[in-house]
Amino acid sequence: MGPPLAPLVDRFGRVADDLRVSLTDRCNFRCTYCMPAEGLAWLPRSELLTYEEIERLVGVFLDLGVRTVRLTGGEPLLRRGVETLVSLLAARGVPDLSMTTNGFLLAEKAEALAAAGLRRINVSVDSLLRHRFAEMTRRDALERVLDGLRAAERAGLAPIKLNCVVVRGTNEDEVVDFARFARATGYQVRFIEFMPLDAEEGWSRDRVVPSEEVLAAIDRVHPLVPVDHGPEPARVFRFADGAPGGVGVIASVSEPFCGDCNRIRITADGQFRTCLFALEETDLRRLLRAGADDDQIAGAVRAAVTRKWAGHRINEADFVRPARSMSMIGG
Repeated sequence: MGPPLAPLVDRFGRVADDLRVSLTDRCNFRCTYCMPAEGLAWLPRSELLTYEEIERLVGVFLDLGVRTVRLTGGEPLLRRGVETLVSLLAARGVPDLSMTTNGFLLAEKAEALAAAGLRRINVSVDSLLRHRFAEMTRRDALERVLDGLRAAERAGLAPIKLNCVVVRGTNEDEVVDFARFARATGYQVRFIEFMPLDAEEGWSRDRVVPSEEVLAAIDRVHPLVPVDHGPEPARVFRFADGAPGGVGVIASVSEPFCGDCNRIRITADGQFRTCLFALEETDLRRLLRAGADDDQIAGAVRAAVTRKWAGHRINEADFVRPARSMSMIGG
């Protein structure tokens, strides 16, 4: 890598230093808030970025000031030999290298991922009840995911964070149970508001559980104390009695955090997005495969960040859903 370039700053003064890299659009779950039971039309393998292409792009972004890289999907552990990519990125010197996974393959992968250089893990768990987990994911896999969490803990992937999408009429009655689980395990639970990114376009505002409602329910049983969390989009809390673990809320719908957003994304097919809800993308794969040098790629990235909008418009009458659903964009 050459000398560091000026950081990625948009016209609103936000610094983009948190990069999400999707490894695949494929997933072995069929979460009801994400995709249909039959799945989606998956990208051809030839359209996916290779590990070498991902490594090169991450190197460019590191030079542009990125400090956090999270590998996502789809389900990233479905990519064969993902440990190889982790080792390539760790060798690049990524300061904070993590992954978001559904945990289904984590028990068999955790040790190798940690040895390759992965530092921490986020695992999607939307219910602690076996029957409800199966209903929400269309897979009877809760015990296997819990085994994966324990394996990640043994491997030293810490802190372990759980992502729980809260959907009205489905699992909002479990938020206190998740808080108890956090206290018992030391895990950090992040409650995420249901967003309009489902492939079947079944999202409706009345199915969104506002984060304040989640916090109030937990605070009545286990009083919470806010924690200074820097640029992280989650509002984070510890337990007032000093119990281990903690909770956080990501209020993308009820309290958008666009004004402080530091996230940018690369999809599995190499499209650069400056917002989860972006309506336009920059084709980095085309640049890579056309022989562009690192300076040209950096210029395209910087130009896209400069054009980043003030924020998504979920709460406005003119809101337009992005053409891609969540699994196609990357979490």
